[in-house]
Amino acid sequence: MKKIFSIVFLISSLCVFSQKVKSTKLSKEEIPQKELEKITEFPVYRAYELEDKNGVSSLVLCENQKSISKKDTLNTKIQASFATIENDKLQIKWKIVDILEDYIPKETTIWFWTKYCSTKDLDGDGYIDPVIVYGSKTEYGEVRRVKIITVYKNKKYAIRAIECDLDDCRSFKKDKNWNTLPQKIKTYLDQLVVKLRKEQNLLLKDG
Repeated sequence: MKKIFSIVFLISSLCVFSQKVKSTKLSKEEIPQKELEKITEFPVYRAYELEDKNGVSSLVLCENQKSISKKDTLNTKIQASFATIENDKLQIKWKIVDILEDYIPKETTIWFWTKYCSTKDLDGDGYIDPVIVYGSKTEYGEVRRVKIITVYKNKKYAIRAIECDLDDCRSFKKDKNWNTLPQKIKTYLDQLVVKLRKEQNLLLKDG
């Protein structure tokens, strides 16, 4: 049956519960922007329909597309929203919002790194553990900031990194609550950091 990402679908899906964990990336035709006004004010970059023990939910990644050219799209703000239906009403369970920051050199765009995002059940408990990865670039096209945020039981756990050639302006930090995550999730995220270092030639470390 064709998936249609809409408020009507979300309401109807309230009655559908399954132990099966499933994640479906929706096509552009399945993402009617006008029906997502309660979730975001920005154009939808990527949307997922998720199904786990909690039922059906939606993860929407949006970028404001401040400047669009033939070569690139520049964003000044991004937003990730996770929504479910409760008591016949759309409920946003959590959001992630970030904007360009005032660094030298200047940041010119911020974007979701969907190649490294994940919508899987990482610890095998029957619930999807979203991993959101995004970064920013400078006016010279170099990666400046990288953030890896996972959401476990509706709580956010973040890795925050600033890339810099000089030791005193480079950083790599995990949230203080990091060790409360299940070991399988921590292992997955540590491996993801290694993958980012290798594939994107990033340092991702403290000075």
